[in-house]
Amino acid sequence: MDTDLEIKPWDLAKYPSAEKTAELAPLFKQTLSLIGEDPEREGLLKTPERVARAMQFMTYGYKLDPCEVLRSAVFEEEYRQMVIVKDIDFYSLCEHHLLPFFGKAHVAYIPNNKITGLSKIARVVEILSRRLQIQERLTTQIKDCIQETLDPLGVMVVLEAQHMCMQMRGVQKMHSVTTTSDFTGIFNTAKTREEFVNLISRK
Repeated sequence: MDTDLEIKPWDLAKYPSAEKTAELAPLFKQTLSLIGEDPEREGLLKTPERVARAMQFMTYGYKLDPCEVLRSAVFEEEYRQMVIVKDIDFYSLCEHHLLPFFGKAHVAYIPNNKITGLSKIARVVEILSRRLQIQERLTTQIKDCIQETLDPLGVMVVLEAQHMCMQMRGVQKMHSVTTTSDFTGIFNTAKTREEFVNLISRK
């Protein structure tokens, strides 16, 4: 069979489980009642099931090991310059209010005789963001996964995100953006960090 036509584990993980949907849907139906809605009205009849499936998709990252995804495409290569994958779109759920936060991830590493497929960097961001998260922890988890799996000379991760818990509720600041960063190894030097920031700032 042509492996390019097979469903990859990370794609299979996105499919909701019928069993979990059946367990979750009544809970969301009860939630509708508790907030004052009528779950039996026409527009809401299928909402609990839809929400149950949507929540499974938005948290499918629990089913996957991002480091294993990286290990599936590791190659020996004598390259020791910066590798950057920038402007990776990500969507996550804030664990405090279960409201979305979303934005761009910029990831760089300097290989130490090992490189990985560029799409796998984006996969790591996707898998870790599809869990209940806070931006600070997500930033560090991406960095740690790449550092532990590839053992590069250094890793740097920058996330820029908008948080619905700040925009839809609370202080309601519509245009606020939160930036977080974390780094290891050679990125501890200001010169290397500056090079990274300059490169991701270019349009």
